[in-house]
Amino acid sequence: MRLGRTPLGDLQLSDEDGIVHEPVHAVRAFPILASDSSIALVNADGVERVWIADLANIAAHDREMIEQDLREREFLPIIRRIVDVSSFATPSTWLVETDRGDCRFTLRGEEDIRRLDPSVLLILDSHGVHYLIRDPGQLDRASRRLLDRFL
Repeated sequence: MRLGRTPLGDLQLSDEDGIVHEPVHAVRAFPILASDSSIALVNADGVERVWIADLANIAAHDREMIEQDLREREFLPIIRRIVDVSSFATPSTWLVETDRGDCRFTLRGEEDIRRLDPSVLLILDSHGVHYLIRDPGQLDRASRRLLDRFL
């Protein structure tokens, strides 16, 4: 497997038989719980061309290209701090700091906060955007106190 870029900047894959597939896109099988493993490179029709069990096992140059493609395709802000919540009744407006900057969103109901496993929360806002909290226990005390009102 060899990765490159087309003149338009899309990923291009040369497989073991020398066949060139373009464009290809990286897709995570488990984007939240196992983000560095189980990644497929698929063509424009969604047909899998390469399966990558673990990103750590491929060349650094190829890994960087795959990670860049994933960043361009995925939008899942990670909440680092809950600054304010307008009300403890829903709907409520939340002001949060994320890895992509400050954001304000509306939480329609407590059911829009889902626990994916004991240490991962997924929050759905009123516009269908998902926000991730990787480990609520790592949030600052004020953020944990605000979050606990909704859990």
